[in-house]
Amino acid sequence: MNFRVNLNPQNTKVFVAGAGVMGMGIAQLVAQSGYSVLLYDVCQSRSKSAKENLGKTFEHLVSREKLSSEEATQFYSRIELASDLADASQAGIVIEAIVEDSVVKTMLFQSLEEFVSSKCILASNTSSLSITELGSGLNYPDRLVGIHFFNPAPVMKLVEVISGMQTSSAVTDQVVHLVKTWGKIPVRANSTPGFIVNRIARPFYAEALALLQERTIEPKDLDRCFRGAGFRMGPCELMDLIGHDTNYQVTTSIFEGNYFDRRFTPSLIQKSLIDAGFLGRKSGRGFYDYSKSQEKFEPETIPSEPDKIPDWPNLFLHGSSPVADHIDSILRKFGLSFQRENASGGCELESNGTKLVLTDGRMASQLGKEVAVFDLIFEPNQSPIVAYAVSNHSSKNFVSDVENWLRLFGIRPLLVQDSAGLLIARTVAMLINEASDAVLQGVCSESDADIAIKAGLNYPAGPFEWLNLVGVDYVVDFIENLAEVYRGERYRVSPFLLRQRSN
Repeated sequence: MNFRVNLNPQNTKVFVAGAGVMGMGIAQLVAQSGYSVLLYDVCQSRSKSAKENLGKTFEHLVSREKLSSEEATQFYSRIELASDLADASQAGIVIEAIVEDSVVKTMLFQSLEEFVSSKCILASNTSSLSITELGSGLNYPDRLVGIHFFNPAPVMKLVEVISGMQTSSAVTDQVVHLVKTWGKIPVRANSTPGFIVNRIARPFYAEALALLQERTIEPKDLDRCFRGAGFRMGPCELMDLIGHDTNYQVTTSIFEGNYFDRRFTPSLIQKSLIDAGFLGRKSGRGFYDYSKSQEKFEPETIPSEPDKIPDWPNLFLHGSSPVADHIDSILRKFGLSFQRENASGGCELESNGTKLVLTDGRMASQLGKEVAVFDLIFEPNQSPIVAYAVSNHSSKNFVSDVENWLRLFGIRPLLVQDSAGLLIARTVAMLINEASDAVLQGVCSESDADIAIKAGLNYPAGPFEWLNLVGVDYVVDFIENLAEVYRGERYRVSPFLLRQRSN
């Protein structure tokens, strides 16, 4: 069937099925983009309530001077209530935003096929269900496509456009173009559990939860380190915002959808929070207690100035990473005598067997007696909070020296329990690895992975931007070292990275 139709606002009505929060958001977005909207819900009172709420939303935008009163009136007038699925016969595209249940969604699309025109595109706003499976029960599965908006739809820029196995490329192309006209940033994905964002983002939560389960660090300090690394929110506060029940459900869905691949194993820590009713902000308590009036994060009190410059004789600086270059400049700035050996990647400050090392995925205790490891640093000139750990055999004097070195290098050191890979490096390495597997399996392109992670999650960089920064050798060695510590399926290097390393 030929689906190449002109989806312009002059001749296209958009039928939105589902008048919940997401359906209302999509209707608002579409109306503000110049399209006529038919808003439908199986419960007509919900449809009426949704339109009333949209009217209030437009009034609120006028009061905030985001819209003129004329624009608000115009946008609101474009939204009509549909009383029956038969009204979808007027639409050029149908977007469903109903309950996240494949059986219910399939039944809706089968019913819609009785009424829509032969050229009407059917779209699902599913966040994790298979587009291929949803389409398998339709007469024309080639016209079904996924359009995954992020909440709130009028605000969030990213939209994942998902193709099922039978989706027509012409349909995908038209939807990508349509999403662009709505002022959004579309990325293409093939149907797979979690698509791009929910799949690639799993390590952001999983590694944090694993560190908490190992009692490496407390939630507050974990979040402080992530914000210090440029993330808008730390993993714990973000999971509290999303809701632990929702986050856990997505992880479980991806875990089951990937035939119980251990990389996606849900967390006992998160399950315990759910069992206790600590769902996050919406329940008043998660990792943090939101019933309290005081600020969640106290002003930073970690010193940034060294007490003294450590006296380490026969000082060597090894490595050719950006972190090593930064330390080189600081040592020269203070006139300290040292020798530089530009070994590939990494960073190590060494004096007669005493070492301060950029984490490579191993614990400090694996590397020697007087050894400390510090976390990955992206912006050393911003005085970030950076986690470090020392060997269990280290002396108190050594710990004091390490803190002073790190302060000298312009960071605020936070001592944590000795753990494999620490916080930022471990998470970033696994984000890179998951994105690499997604590209390897044809889920998305490298550029779309970067766009999706930055636009959909507000990360400071995309996985392949990080890969270019730290290097493929560092990431591969790092994950292999994690695998050596944990001896399981979770930390296995993507063949995509191994191929790059061999070049």
